[in-house]
Amino acid sequence: MTSRKKNLLLILIGIVAGIVVTAVLNTVYVKTSTNDSCMSCHVHEAADASWMKSVHHQNASGTVTDCAECHLPPEDHVAGHFLVKTKMGIKDLFSYVFKNKEKINWDRKGELDYAVKIVYNESCLECHQTLFPEGVSDDAICAHLYYEDNAEKLDIQCISCHLDAGHYNPDYKHSSMTEAPKTTGGVVYETAAEVTEFKNFTETVPGTSASINMIAVPGGEFEMGSASDEALRNDDEGPQHKVRVSPFFMAEVEVTWDQYWAFFGETMSEGRTAPATIYANNTREDIDAVSGPTPPFGAPDQGWGQGSRPAITMTHYGAETFCQWLSLKTGRTYRLPTEAEWEYAARGGTSTPYYFAGDPKKFTSEGIVRKLFGSDPTGIASNVIYALNSSNRTDEPAKVAANPFGLKNMLGNVMEYCSDWYAEDAYSKVSDGAVDPKGPASGTEYVVRGGYYASDAADVRCAARAHTEHDAWLKTDPQNPKSIWWYSDIKGIGFRVVCEVPEGIVAE
Repeated sequence: MTSRKKNLLLILIGIVAGIVVTAVLNTVYVKTSTNDSCMSCHVHEAADASWMKSVHHQNASGTVTDCAECHLPPEDHVAGHFLVKTKMGIKDLFSYVFKNKEKINWDRKGELDYAVKIVYNESCLECHQTLFPEGVSDDAICAHLYYEDNAEKLDIQCISCHLDAGHYNPDYKHSSMTEAPKTTGGVVYETAAEVTEFKNFTETVPGTSASINMIAVPGGEFEMGSASDEALRNDDEGPQHKVRVSPFFMAEVEVTWDQYWAFFGETMSEGRTAPATIYANNTREDIDAVSGPTPPFGAPDQGWGQGSRPAITMTHYGAETFCQWLSLKTGRTYRLPTEAEWEYAARGGTSTPYYFAGDPKKFTSEGIVRKLFGSDPTGIASNVIYALNSSNRTDEPAKVAANPFGLKNMLGNVMEYCSDWYAEDAYSKVSDGAVDPKGPASGTEYVVRGGYYASDAADVRCAARAHTEHDAWLKTDPQNPKSIWWYSDIKGIGFRVVCEVPEGIVAE
């Protein structure tokens, strides 16, 4: 056979082989992009069930949105489409073969911060070329217009506001509440509690069925911040310095939904009362003039339960207004704790990373070794609601033990507001031996402490500091102007109250 014929034969074989390989790959591509293929290796059965109940599967048009249409970029984004498909396919196959599905936190994977990693905005917009479907409400039209005009600045995805569109969630709400939810009820108190000595008492809020267990926290001196050799510490926790704190009363647990709804029910602002009017009303020492929150969008409890669970998603301003209302109702001075008071109370007289024994390096889930072999929760799980025992949501205060002062959930469950402005270098400006320090005179964000239900063990140490992220926490709020009462993009934030010791009472 001549050299020319051999070359032609090789070319022909190559073409045939190319056609066969292309056909095989295309068949594999088509088959692995079907819903049946996705579900054959999907180890979370509840996700399949919720997809079949969603508007992407059950709708008046009869059109079914396939899994791949949401979880892959559009096919005209060729490089991105095939790259993502390959990566997700390898990851899903690995998980199917090697992972124990019983140990996967499925609730965590149903949250927004995970959803934005596996749902593509280009795909949403490919299907929904108009954002104004038939029957859309006026509020939704305003929200969509705002999104269209500010999409680049907002830097959010469609899934940020439509988390239930592809997977049905009966607890997900994205509309304004029309009235205050009912509390769990009980006797309506006529007077505030009588406090004649420095010991634990139960505050009773007149005109409501709300009561608050208050713990007498004795004054004392402690080392604020973390030592330079404390495991997993951050730079803003130092330098460590001595602080003296005067006695005060502090709520046993974070403010609950029953307590916050009592405030909301009495002070709720109708409609969209202008913020300037709200601020003006709330500078008056008149209980009847206090303006409380406007109704929030969605279900602020996220469907996790209300009652004695900690109230969440209110702004720092909302927390401060609650304190003002509570002060006027009871005749005592209630407020948010200073950062020094908060840490002193959280430590409960201890000086270790937590108020209980334990090494942060053993508790943490961070780092390659811990990610591969897991962490040791012995000691922390009974004291703190955090990433490894929370099901990615708040829990009842009764689920954890109290610290040495008798306070529960100082660490974990929800982050708690302090009255101080945040500054990374705040501790370097506090003199050693300071008495009742109050932090910087001004700032842009407030201190939050304690970590929350999704925090790693490193972030629920007594000295760990964090701060509000006001703009980011309001990113998807569809209102204009944005709410001064409720955050739309943070769930694990709440607060607990401090009561100053009334005059005439001797505190030990």
